[in-house]
Amino acid sequence: MAAGAEPLDLQGSSPARLRPIPGWAPLPVLLALAGLLLLLAFRAAAPDPGDPLRLLATPDARLTVRLHGRLQADLRSGAGPCRGVLRLQGEHKGATALRFSSCPALQEGWRLEVNGLLRRPRLAPHPLLAGAAERLAQRGIHTELRVDQVRVLERPATPVADLRRRIAERFLAVAGPEVGGLLAALVLGSAVVPLPEALSADFRAAGLSHALAASGFHLTVLLGAVLALARPFGRSVRLLLAAGAIVLFLLLAGPQASVVRAVVSGSLALLILESGRRGRPIGLLGLTVVLMLLLQPLWWADLGFQLSVAATAGLLVSAAPLEGWLAGPDPGRWRRVLASSVAVPLAASLWTLPLQLLHFGVVPLYAVPANLLAEPFLTPLTLGAMAMALVALLLPPLLAPLAWLLAWPSRLLLLVAHGFAALPMAQWQTGRPQPLLVLLFTLALLVLLVPPLARRWRWPALALLLLVGVLHTAALRADSLLLVHQGGGDLLVARHQGRAVLVATRADPFLCQQARRLAQGLGVTRFDWLLLLDPVAPAEPVCWSEQAGLSLLGGDATAPLAAGQRLASEGLEARALAMDSQALALVVGRQRWLLLPDRQALRSLESLAGEGSPPGSRQGIGARHVDPDPAGRPAGAQAIWAQGSGVWLGFVPRHSERRLLRSDGIRSVWISGAPPASGSPLPASWRATGASGSLARAGG
Repeated sequence: MAAGAEPLDLQGSSPARLRPIPGWAPLPVLLALAGLLLLLAFRAAAPDPGDPLRLLATPDARLTVRLHGRLQADLRSGAGPCRGVLRLQGEHKGATALRFSSCPALQEGWRLEVNGLLRRPRLAPHPLLAGAAERLAQRGIHTELRVDQVRVLERPATPVADLRRRIAERFLAVAGPEVGGLLAALVLGSAVVPLPEALSADFRAAGLSHALAASGFHLTVLLGAVLALARPFGRSVRLLLAAGAIVLFLLLAGPQASVVRAVVSGSLALLILESGRRGRPIGLLGLTVVLMLLLQPLWWADLGFQLSVAATAGLLVSAAPLEGWLAGPDPGRWRRVLASSVAVPLAASLWTLPLQLLHFGVVPLYAVPANLLAEPFLTPLTLGAMAMALVALLLPPLLAPLAWLLAWPSRLLLLVAHGFAALPMAQWQTGRPQPLLVLLFTLALLVLLVPPLARRWRWPALALLLLVGVLHTAALRADSLLLVHQGGGDLLVARHQGRAVLVATRADPFLCQQARRLAQGLGVTRFDWLLLLDPVAPAEPVCWSEQAGLSLLGGDATAPLAAGQRLASEGLEARALAMDSQALALVVGRQRWLLLPDRQALRSLESLAGEGSPPGSRQGIGARHVDPDPAGRPAGAQAIWAQGSGVWLGFVPRHSERRLLRSDGIRSVWISGAPPASGSPLPASWRATGASGSLARAGG
């Protein structure tokens, strides 16, 4: 799960206090409103007439420009490139993403003048890989500026940003990056606080990311404490203090979609409660969603918003029925307590499961037990962290003793997260199903989780779940070959009967991370073997080697496989074909492919074929006898081409190379890159990835 998302918005409610929804009359109205708001969202996603995208006539256009605007958030240095967002002012409207070669000390709210190269963000080469264009479009940003020069025009006062920054810095200084970061995130949210990547990763794997995200749970804890302290006073005083707490929470956590949802829901619920009336919780949630999407239609695409709404709906609809089912007809005291504790995280986990599958293809397997063990620490730690924030601002000398008191429960919570993340299959990589399968899965799950529907349609829903599981499993076990080309690097993933192998052409860390994300989306826990064709040794070999049972990494200008050597697992095999190149024969079930990463590989095979000694026939890669070629090409050359189902070229072939590759024995040719715009079109069986893209072939 991505950092900052909130899959379990616990709302501070016990399922014993949640009544089942008595009726579903508002549902059609809410669905109609949701459809209307989605249409508004699509319109809102269109570029503004003043957006700098209008300056770029074509998708590949680049233009040197000068822009003015305000920085939306502090720049952070990290492992990746330094990025920011500039809210434009002057002749241009909207916002543009900024990309810096180094990270200057620029802060939220500063007015800047930036010079650089404007372009469209890169699209993801494959749906399983997150692309900058897709991420930014969800925020209404359609351009990216590679900054060459930056000038600060104004440093206006930013008291709220200064307050967040001061709290985070003092927490980290007094308690360290892990404990201090955890406590600061409980107040400000992980979107504001820089956290160690290992900590964020372990909380995601354990299903505890909601603890690090500013959410309805944190607001509920804050409101509960404020209302308890204000109980002796009148209704006006209670409402005033509660409103102050809500505004303070919004200011500190920032106007993120999940935070705004919690604030709107909490405000409406507080008004209903203080007025002495009773409202339908599901109606309250629907009203919250409608108000938010009217305010900002683009929030519908925000993952934190989606998870927050789904988790809250799960608590309102399914927590109480699940508690009754777990407790049984005549529960004892401890079984009743256990059922009450399990029902909340279980309901939230089940309702967010379709989103987990759709966006990540990963399920935190131990989320429910991890939340059970973490629950006793979260409320006191949240209250303690909020008290620490006040002390950090008003009485800094007392911050160290208070941090010392909170250090041991913080370490226990960290121990829970790290412990569950270290368990086998902590993140069950199911692979990302097709959207249609996710939709069918969601419908079946909703039927089972909504009591009135479950009583009538339980067995059809179970049959539909079984069908979805069978179809997804069949897709995971099917033979396939996938090519992903991005930034001059290539990844080839071959799959056979649920097993998978990887061939990569470059050793840079970015391509390694892309390979990891691709494996996660495909449901590949570990590659059988990995072959890295880059003659330069990787800077981070562990990143590659930990992804496969066996890894062959190039280095010292030598190929990882010598001629005649092979890598093989059941139904998957790669064999080197030449001494002086990296030409390979790849077996994927019944498919046979020639892999030619560069022109040297093509020339070496052509030379060997001219000698009448095709490597395919010597190595047993399915070569067959053929008659002499009427065009005058040596018979050995045609045998090499004829042995494969297809040929992959890691380069764009010239006209003479295209003529050489034309053969009746080749079923298809894949090309990494965009073919020249001029010249003859590619043959019907030839396909190119484009500058950034992918190609796939299934079946045997």
